Amino acid sequence: MNFIFDKKAVEIKHISHFNGIPNENISGFSPNDEAVLLYRLTNRNGYSLAVTNYGATVTSLKVPLENGKMTDIVLGFDSLESYIDSFNLESAPYLGATVGRFAGRVNNGNFSLNGENIQLHQNNGNHSLHGGNIGFSQKIWKVININECKNPSITLALLSPDKDENYPGALAIELTYTLTEENEFKVEYKATTSEDTIVNLTHHSYFNLDGHENNICNQELFINASKILEMTDENIPTGRFLHLANFPFDFTIPKKCPLKIDNTFVLDKKTELAASLYSKKNNLKMLVYTNQPAVHIYVGGNCFNRIKGKENVNYHTLSGICFETQNFPDAPNHAHFPSAILKKGEVYHHKTIYKFQPL
Repeated sequence: MNFIFDKKAVEIKHISHFNGIPNENISGFSPNDEAVLLYRLTNRNGYSLAVTNYGATVTSLKVPLENGKMTDIVLGFDSLESYIDSFNLESAPYLGATVGRFAGRVNNGNFSLNGENIQLHQNNGNHSLHGGNIGFSQKIWKVININECKNPSITLALLSPDKDENYPGALAIELTYTLTEENEFKVEYKATTSEDTIVNLTHHSYFNLDGHENNICNQELFINASKILEMTDENIPTGRFLHLANFPFDFTIPKKCPLKIDNTFVLDKKTELAASLYSKKNNLKMLVYTNQPAVHIYVGGNCFNRIKGKENVNYHTLSGICFETQNFPDAPNHAHFPSAILKKGEVYHHKTIYKFQPL
């Protein structure tokens, strides 16, 4: 597969109080000759967020440390080609991507809506995962607004047509990324549909507060959840909830990140605090807030030694941790789960904040 990187055709946008150094390899043209652009947001404290309209993907998040150095705390690639090729890996990592139309798995790619049986494309064994064969993570989003003032932000939009991956209804999404002066990385989705459909969007950055080139083993994880969803061997919810008290995945008291985790935690909603991550090495803490009912925690980032990460780093099974704030997987097939149905005339609203605190 050949890609064109014509510097005269590439456009790098800076949305910041300070100009960053663009990585022109992430800009260029998709195989369909759609322009792929890179945008940077920087706040007054020196935090820098880079976003591409390919998959509305976050490619880097650089934070200043007490020692004056900058560290990039999310996994990513150095080229557009690597982002595209990553979806051909045996297990696509979705580094920094926006996931939809439905995050997580839908059992057998099948559900019923308004008395009609809907059969989605099956891209994970017999199941539909993260939106199907070509989900929102592989679409070219349109930039519709840029705020270059205090709390810089960028808003991207996507129109998913009726019957896209067999989902009913034309879904119009607006996604706003904001980098606040309080060192918050905000992710906010709004969506409407032309007819009743199901929606479950999430953000898929892999965080590593020690720096993207390290592993996450020594970082402390807190999750504001006393229950998780019970899963089958194929990661499909059974419909039952497992209580976590005194079990290994009870993270209501902070402890080191597990070496393997791929579970949906049911959030205790007395507060919108979902989780936190702490790096003793960099004396940095990240708090995760959301209005969603669950957070799916996944440790990984493995690129199977086939694609290099940023700065020629080999990403492996312990390279980063995802905080996928969302509705429950397979929600359309479980009447007692929170509803994932978006009706015509209603507005889907999902808000998540990643707040950083030097300690």
